[in-house]
Amino acid sequence: MKVQSKFIRMTKVLSLAFTIFLQIYWYKLRRKPESEWEKLWGKIGERFRKTLFELEGLLIKIGQILSIRSDLLPHAFIKQMEDLTDHVPPSKWEDIEKILEKEWGGSIYQHIESIEKEAIASASIGEVYQALLKNGTKVAVKVQRPNIQSIVQIDFRTLGMIIWFADHFVPVPKGFINFQMLYKELREVIERELDFAKELEALQSFSNRFSDHDTVKIPNVFPELCTKKVLVMEWVEGIKLTDVEGLKQVEISRKEIAQKLIELFLPQWLEPGYFHADPHPGNVMISQEGKIILLDFGMVGQISKRDASYFQALIEAFLAKNYQKAVECLAQLGFLLPDADTQAMERLLSELLSFRMSELKNMDLLALKLEMNDLIQALPIQVPTRFVFLARSVGTIEGILRNVAPEEEPLDLGKPVFIDWLRNQSNKWTFIWQWLQSQPIFKVLHSANEFLQTPQKFEQLKETEQRRKFLFITQENHKKQMFQLLLVGLMGVGFGLYVMNPFIWKIGVGISAASFVAYLGASYKQKKWMKYMPEKKRV
Repeated sequence: MKVQSKFIRMTKVLSLAFTIFLQIYWYKLRRKPESEWEKLWGKIGERFRKTLFELEGLLIKIGQILSIRSDLLPHAFIKQMEDLTDHVPPSKWEDIEKILEKEWGGSIYQHIESIEKEAIASASIGEVYQALLKNGTKVAVKVQRPNIQSIVQIDFRTLGMIIWFADHFVPVPKGFINFQMLYKELREVIERELDFAKELEALQSFSNRFSDHDTVKIPNVFPELCTKKVLVMEWVEGIKLTDVEGLKQVEISRKEIAQKLIELFLPQWLEPGYFHADPHPGNVMISQEGKIILLDFGMVGQISKRDASYFQALIEAFLAKNYQKAVECLAQLGFLLPDADTQAMERLLSELLSFRMSELKNMDLLALKLEMNDLIQALPIQVPTRFVFLARSVGTIEGILRNVAPEEEPLDLGKPVFIDWLRNQSNKWTFIWQWLQSQPIFKVLHSANEFLQTPQKFEQLKETEQRRKFLFITQENHKKQMFQLLLVGLMGVGFGLYVMNPFIWKIGVGISAASFVAYLGASYKQKKWMKYMPEKKRV
């Protein structure tokens, strides 16, 4: 790990961020065409990637998280991040040994018989070593990297400065990206990975959850040797699901392997509890006997009972074609930003879900995903990180399924598993009733109910339009003008210093200060207005 001075590290990250901001503003002012914007985002992604590899640490992990935020970031930028791998050179054994001695309170050989001094795997946060316990059990010892805590603190402080600047000054389209929420979620994800006690909790939760499943193998853990910086687990070996030759040695067919994968992950995606958020081929393997092996629980997501309840209600709303209810569920789950037009969202869902399920097989799912990403970027939608991880989990497993059983359709494989899961749910009659509601005879009653609610909907629509006009016409224009004036002032300061004319740079300083204060005032009024409007109805 490259541990540099705080000043140098912060300077490199801040200079990268502000260079990107200036490039974006320059393209905005020049009104560059879309093709030029694609090239710019590609160059930004390439430079961002190089900086990540140069500085390592938390930044690589942030790059990995951003690589799955295709709902927020341009495709050209995401493309540069897609194959970003969290592999860094291992630390010196002497430093690792000191951490183990400190965490275990003495010599490491009081607890283990032997340990390999070369890391089996090395990432930005932790390293894995193979060891042997006193009783002869082979284990994997995961150790937190030396100095990672101080590096993370520096990077978080720097990232906080960048997020603050972006939140107040960057001309994001329609102002629809909630930078503060994104920063908070990034911090929560990273801090969770830094605490191995939480990974231990997740691992034990998975073990308890699948203890009755003889088709799943979760490594045993040794809690007495685990701390916030050390995790000791049973050493488990298996065949990677991308190993074509290795899969021939498995005692069950490829189709059965694929179905077992779905049986393992479907409950994680639909029920309250943890789900594995990083099921790449290195973390999901299979034994020769046909058991699915699940490894590395550092990156997990969690579906709360509240999330599960609203998610179930969302499925019911889709089955009943009750798009008003669907939009309400999306709002409760945190998908809609404060200024979302619910009426437009209802119409959009109605159009998106107008196709038949039988037509889904004939669709280009990759093209559909890209189209959905473009659509999300154009709407007041920001997918919460926990659901981005959920989508990543689903997408990764879909890719594995296509590799394991290329002749089978994932939807055909998943349908019987989903039906079996549905039959075991206590609320299965609710699903059936909601489906019946979507039929014509029930649709009449539903339409009558919608008609009775028309005055209330009209009032909500009117309020939304008032808020939009005030917020995005008045305040946004004022903010843009003040920022442009700030740039003029800064250029005046630079020019005055260059020609050594005190009068010019003093005028520039005055203009910059006045425009900066005015910009902050406009931002404050805008946020105050957004908080006030939902509470008080306007006629």
